[in-house]
Amino acid sequence: MSFGMIRIRDVVMRLPSGGRPLTILDGVTLDVAAGEVCAITGPSGSGKSTLLGLIAGLDRPSAGSIAVAGVEITRLDEDALARFRRDTLGYVFQSYHLIPTLTAAENVAVPLEIVGAPDALGRARALLADVGLVDRAHHYPVQLSGGEQQRVALARAIALDPGLLLADEPTGNLDSATGVQIIELLLALNRRRGSTLVLVTHDEALAGHADRVVRLHDGRILNGAA
Repeated sequence: MSFGMIRIRDVVMRLPSGGRPLTILDGVTLDVAAGEVCAITGPSGSGKSTLLGLIAGLDRPSAGSIAVAGVEITRLDEDALARFRRDTLGYVFQSYHLIPTLTAAENVAVPLEIVGAPDALGRARALLADVGLVDRAHHYPVQLSGGEQQRVALARAIALDPGLLLADEPTGNLDSATGVQIIELLLALNRRRGSTLVLVTHDEALAGHADRVVRLHDGRILNGAA
């Protein structure tokens, strides 16, 4: 599916801290083109995950605007934001965020069931096959390794074929060899589906797989804003 670019203009994010505001992002302007793989890097506390959460509409900036696929999400109310997230993007978390009482297949089926897709479990098993886990479909998260849990989370994130995939330190809890496998899988799935991928990582080697690397430091972009 085709997908418009991400357009971020003069975004500021401040949070209260000990009686005075703490600036997390300070005047960030960034465009991401349709189909691009963009890695956001920087030291801990530089604002990487905050920026990704703003693109996803999980938080609202203190100032500035964010448009995704031509929709200015900073103007949407909570209901509209929820619909936007459901229809437009998939999100991969560092800590997987799987539901412990559901099997791998049931976890992947959740977004499909929410939209009333037919044969949600069957489609979930097909998605697990895409990430090499069809034989683990009936296992619960506690029975899976970290790499396997992240594969389940990735299958869930692409279940509704989103035009935008956001990944927040998707290899952060994994050993280096497993992390390489996850990033290769993430990139292969993204190429196959033609979606836009924004990846937050502190790992320069992983960032090197992206089309472009954007570096954040103290809430500001050091390069790659165009």
